[in-house]
Amino acid sequence: MDGKIRLTQVVSCAGCAAKISPAFLSEAVSGIDWPRSPEVLCASEGNEDAGVVQISETEALVQTTDFFTPVVDEPYVFGQAAAANALSDLYAMGATPLSALNIVCYPEDLGPQVLKEILQGGADKAREAGCSILGGHSVRDAELKYGMAVTGKALISRIRYNRGARPGDALILTKPLGTGILNTALKRGVLQEPTKKRLLGSMTMLNAWAAECMLRFDTSACTDVTGFSLMGHAMEMAKSSGVGLLLDLSALPILPEVKEQIQSGHVTRGDKSNREYTRGFAIVSDVSVDLQPVLFDPQTSGGLLIAVAEEDAGKLLEQIREGCEDAAIIGICLAPGLELMAGQVRVK
Repeated sequence: MDGKIRLTQVVSCAGCAAKISPAFLSEAVSGIDWPRSPEVLCASEGNEDAGVVQISETEALVQTTDFFTPVVDEPYVFGQAAAANALSDLYAMGATPLSALNIVCYPEDLGPQVLKEILQGGADKAREAGCSILGGHSVRDAELKYGMAVTGKALISRIRYNRGARPGDALILTKPLGTGILNTALKRGVLQEPTKKRLLGSMTMLNAWAAECMLRFDTSACTDVTGFSLMGHAMEMAKSSGVGLLLDLSALPILPEVKEQIQSGHVTRGDKSNREYTRGFAIVSDVSVDLQPVLFDPQTSGGLLIAVAEEDAGKLLEQIREGCEDAAIIGICLAPGLELMAGQVRVK
């Protein structure tokens, strides 16, 4: 970067790979009696992407927060990716963004200009989403982190949860996998420039178009694929819906250079925690050891995983591909039985 600060070099772990392990987090929150009013329709700790609060007979507010350490070296692009990642939870629920608050943890020795560029990236991405930024909060911290708390609005009848997937539904994934692996390679300075361009384009792209398309069809469930990996988020959908998921490895969209970077050992520490999180539910015995990291890779600003009636899958995919060219039908939901138990995700 010609003498400029490389943000990936000032943090120990990048992006959604920096998340606390889901098993550790589950133990920490277990047994807490959270205050809830009757207007709360769902809360995010139940593996939903956001919380939902009813505000009228027909409408609800949808709220979430997300922040993380830098995944790229450029401050402006980091701000964009962090904002897109936070907004993604709203899109997964079928909500329209309304407002956001910035969350900043910042080492002042990086100087004010770097922070300004990060905030500008977040502001521009929020503007693209039609989302107002109302302010935020900052603290001094030894390690840089940025993100947003976002609020959206949705018709209650159109909200999509990660529960509700039905046997026979097809599964569509709207963005390619491998951001965690490529971010690790980027941090180590070994990622090719064309691949870097694809990676940054994927992480900064809003899931707005895919969400808009989703609401036009008979879709039953949705979640965004982020830090808990494809297998982690698919497992959450399968468990909450009481179905099994069968995924086709050959159909998975994967970013360029991912397989080569796996062979070079550029796998995130989140790979291990995601395998532990999905133990007993993720069946990958038919997948080569060299490709398994794709399935457990923590994604930063990943795509939507959508369950849709089989007869609508082709039409929905065609529309999503107008704005998300890598989208693909990657599997099917099955009723529990000999092939799969409820909550299991098998990859063949």
